[in-house]
Amino acid sequence: ELFEAIERRHSYRGPMLNEGVPRSDLVRIVQAGIQALSGYNAQTTTFVVVDDADTLARLGAIDPQCGVLQQARAVIVCIVPRGPTPGDSRLFFGAEDGAAATENMLLAITALGYASVWLEGWLRLGDHGAAVADVLGVPKERAVKVLLPLGRPARIESQHPKLPWAARAWFGRYGGKAP
Repeated sequence: ELFEAIERRHSYRGPMLNEGVPRSDLVRIVQAGIQALSGYNAQTTTFVVVDDADTLARLGAIDPQCGVLQQARAVIVCIVPRGPTPGDSRLFFGAEDGAAATENMLLAITALGYASVWLEGWLRLGDHGAAVADVLGVPKERAVKVLLPLGRPARIESQHPKLPWAARAWFGRYGGKAP
């Protein structure tokens, strides 16, 4: 159920159980990302799925202090174009397309009983993004936008409380009346 997955989805940085993620589940998760909306239906967001121990170790070695990468049983890497194609007069939606794909995948991860966290800011620290791109052979004209380290959570956590509707949404105008 979609709304149940939305209510349960949260950022998980805790320990993972020592069990792999079946490729059939990884395919379903990435397919959810592929199905996401895309500006002009350009479908420019691409993905690398890492589930082998050697490459996971190489990603983890980029920053040994990043515990979530050390714990991950798989990592889904969301890759977007660095910018519009020269001469293309259309607006560019690479970041938005990648974000839509990422949210779809996070919901699929939750629905399948796995846990993850959206890692984006970490990629901008030092040369982490370039290091990930180097490990995975990402071409220079593309950028690693998001990492989704995932696995079965070793502990149960829940979503942080959200502000109520009346504090964040209104009908008709900003700050208007709640339903």
